[in-house]
This record gives sequence, structure tokens and C-alpha cells, in this order.
Amino acid sequence: MKKAKLIGPFTQLLPMTGLSLKGAIADSELSVLEDSGILVEDRKIRSIGKFDILRNLHPKAEIFLLKGHNVGIPGFIDAHTHICFGGSRANDYAMRNAGKSYLEIAKAGGGIWDTVTQTRQATQEELVDGILERARWHLENGTTTIEVKSGYGLSLSEEIKMLRAIKEANLRSAADLVSTCLAAHILPKDFRGTAEAYLKAMGDQLFPILTKENLAHRIDAFIEESAFSSEQISPYLQKAKAMGFSITVHADQFTTGGSEVAVQFGAISADHLEVSGEEEIRLLAQSDTIATALPGATLGLGCSFAPARRILDAGGVLVIASDHNPGSAPMGNLLVQATLIGVFEKLSNAEVLAGITFRAAAALGLSDRGQLAEGFLADFLVFPTGHYNEILYHQGSLGPSRVWKKGELVCDKNK
Repeated sequence: MKKAKLIGPFTQLLPMTGLSLKGAIADSELSVLEDSGILVEDRKIRSIGKFDILRNLHPKAEIFLLKGHNVGIPGFIDAHTHICFGGSRANDYAMRNAGKSYLEIAKAGGGIWDTVTQTRQATQEELVDGILERARWHLENGTTTIEVKSGYGLSLSEEIKMLRAIKEANLRSAADLVSTCLAAHILPKDFRGTAEAYLKAMGDQLFPILTKENLAHRIDAFIEESAFSSEQISPYLQKAKAMGFSITVHADQFTTGGSEVAVQFGAISADHLEVSGEEEIRLLAQSDTIATALPGATLGLGCSFAPARRILDAGGVLVIASDHNPGSAPMGNLLVQATLIGVFEKLSNAEVLAGITFRAAAALGLSDRGQLAEGFLADFLVFPTGHYNEILYHQGSLGPSRVWKKGELVCDKNK
């Protein structure tokens, strides 16, 4: 067992504890600890309290002294990304800004299928290298846990290649990577058969391999007019549920219907929700399905934000994720996106921070992170400021100066 470490003193420490999983959160509900320290032992938080008291109680602990003003918060958790891919879609972005529609871009050779083609051409090692590079960038910007989807393979062998790449990258990354199988992204152009036949083949052939090789415990599906209908996807999700997979859904991005399916199948989350109306909001709020807003897609496509304020006011759970992908959300910066949706949807700072910490952990079924408390993973960020409000006030331009992952200093911008 490694020697205990004491990090501090923090001018302010936001443990993000004692807050509700569901519904609105006022800033006044945040617990703010002053002149505090974090005692770390064996990758986890052993204690939090006044720095001087902890130093006296644990005289043998290694001291990591923070100078000046510093704010500590839990490491960010990005619950929805597509950072396993090959190639670029910069041409799509240019065409979209020039007025071309989603369908027009796809017909011109762009869209998801363009990334499928480029991802299939990449080797597994090339995919691993790409994931590691993007994960390292996310980590430096404060994201210590990153969900990563497949979905650009769209055949048995290529989906396996992607998921094996994600698994290997997780073994080599300082950040934790949580894999999700998105074989139900779109119907591949080269599949000779119906959508129903494709989904059955993936369920019958791919699902057992996911379990055997421990490649993913989560199944995602894109429910949309350009992807799969509610009727087509239902047997696929039924099989996934029967086999013990956790379910998440791309829902209500361009048309409604996906969130209803998510609730029906007890999905852990419904993601996107840009066109969700009052009925969809009511269904989500009255269920245990988490609503995940993806402001990166809004910024990339120039469409509306998910109705975050109304979801919270209805009593729902709101998570904010980056949707980092090569097509509709290439920026990837979770903190920037969270601050912007906070502005447009009038979210309190507490609601924004909850949406990228402990509520995001719940969207991934993780109960050991997202808060700073005894027994939790020692994943936390140090911001060089004296007040936590400054973090969102600077809209992403004030990044963390230090990132701690499982008790290890993995990024130090002060050096």
C-alpha cells in the first residue's frame, strides 16, 4: 500500500455531496468547504476536512502543498462520446455552414457513412492511438472518466475491432474509458437485407462476444427516421435487456419517439433530446431514465439545445455530455459546452456542475466517483482561483491547473 497523500489547502472545496439526483438544484444547496484538504490512500479518498487538522492527524502523510488560491471539485465525467473513429469530417462542417442539409451532405458522400468508411480503413492500433490522443486531451481539460461508443464499424468484425480498440485504450489510458456498443447506429449501406435482419444478426452474433470478451456492458441505439424506428429497435433492445446489458438510447434528436422507447425499456439514459416536448419531458421526469443533453451537437449542427431547464423543473435528472464525434460535435470540450447550455437554458452553477460530476456518474451506472467523499475514487481537479463561480464564469477559458486521477497527479500545468 502506498503512503497516504495530503493535498491542500484548498481555498474552496466543492464535494458535490448531499445533493438530489433528480430535479433542480439551487446554488445555495452547494456545500463549500474552506481551507480544506483531501487525504488520499490506495487510489481513494480517505478523508476530507480542515487541512491543518488533517496534517496534525496524519503526520506521516506525504504533503502536496497548494500555493495561492485554489478550488477543488470532482473530476468531470463525460457520459456520451464517440472518440473511437478514423478520419475527419471537416468537409461536412463546411458544407453544413454553406447551407447544405444533413441528407444532402449524406448524399454527397459525407455523414456517418463517411466516418464508417474511414474507420473501417483504420487498423485497430491506429484506432487505439486516436482514442488515447483524444482521451489525453479530455483528461488535461478535466475529464477523468469518458464513455466511448463503437458504431462506426457496422459489421460484426468491424464493431469487434472498435470495441477491442476501446478496451485496449482503457488499459493504457490514465482516464477511465467506459465502452458502449452502438452497432445500432444506422443501417449500413453494404448490408444486404432489412433493418430488422441487420439488428437480429448483431444481437445474435455480437452480443455473446461482448460478454465473452468483456468488451461492453452497455448497448446503445439511434432511434430516428434516418436510423431505426421504434418498432424496428424493440426486439434488439429486448434481447439486450434479457442478456443483462444496460441500455441507453439516442433519442429525440430530430424527431420524437426515442425517449418513449428509452422509458419503456428502462434505459439508464436518453441522450440528445433537442426536440423533446412536454410529453417527452413528463415521461422522462416520471421515470428513472436520465436525460442527457448534448450541447456539442447543438453547436455543431446549429439547432436548439435540449430543454434542460424544463427537464429539471419537471423533476428529471439532467446530465450534460460532449457527444464528441467527428461529424456533428467535433469540439469536444465538456466544460465549454456545459457553460454555454447553462447560459441558454438558465441553469444554476450547481446544476451545471452536478450534470458533469455525480449525475453523470449515475448515467454510467458508476457509484464510486463524481463526489469528493470517503471511499470514493480520488478523482479531482484543482482550479487556480479563489471562488468556484469563476470556473463557469470564464466559460471554459479557465481550465484546471492540476488533474488528479485515482490519487495520482496526471496533469500539472504549473510545471
